[in-house]
Amino acid sequence: MKAILFIFLGGGLGSVLRYLISKGLNTDTTLIPYGTFAVNVIGSLLIGLIIGLSAKGNILSQNQTLLLATGFCGGFTTFSAFAYENQQFLKSGDFLSFALYTIGSFILGFLAVFLGMYLVK
Repeated sequence: MKAILFIFLGGGLGSVLRYLISKGLNTDTTLIPYGTFAVNVIGSLLIGLIIGLSAKGNILSQNQTLLLATGFCGGFTTFSAFAYENQQFLKSGDFLSFALYTIGSFILGFLAVFLGMYLVK
């Protein structure tokens, strides 16, 4: 039950922060939804750092890892918004934004995870 509480608290905090960043950066006048893009790349870096620290030994406890990785990063990043925004690009025929957003998110997301894990080595 304690683990569920940590995940719940982290997820709530991550979701609120994601909302604030997306509200501030996502506008109808930009090529891609920069807020969602930013939280997904930042979240990828954070989970790389968190998992890297967790794997190092006694730096993070299991509860801290649940709070930060599963909870916070799970609430902070958002695949569902990413998928919806891409569906909107395809529906409107904006294939350039679709391609840039999708490829950029995957490449930078993966690189950010690896960077986070590398930084804690």
